[in-house]
Amino acid sequence: MKDFIEYVVKLLVDQPDEVDVSSVETEKRIIYELVVGEGDYGKVIGKGGRNISSIRSLVFAINAKQGGKRARLDVIDR
Repeated sequence: MKDFIEYVVKLLVDQPDEVDVSSVETEKRIIYELVVGEGDYGKVIGKGGRNISSIRSLVFAINAKQGGKRARLDVIDR
């Protein structure tokens, strides 16, 4: 899942080398933390939050289909 998130986000940003995805796993949930380079935060969020909403929907759907824990994607601003 981390590779999928990285792949999608790297296509959206100007500084793909600065994209980093880490995961924190709890008993019932997996939290993916996305860090992007300076100036790319807005590109990931998109107009009205459309980009991040779409990415989150895909992450949630893929994770649910695989029968895993509930997934959440957070974007960390540097």
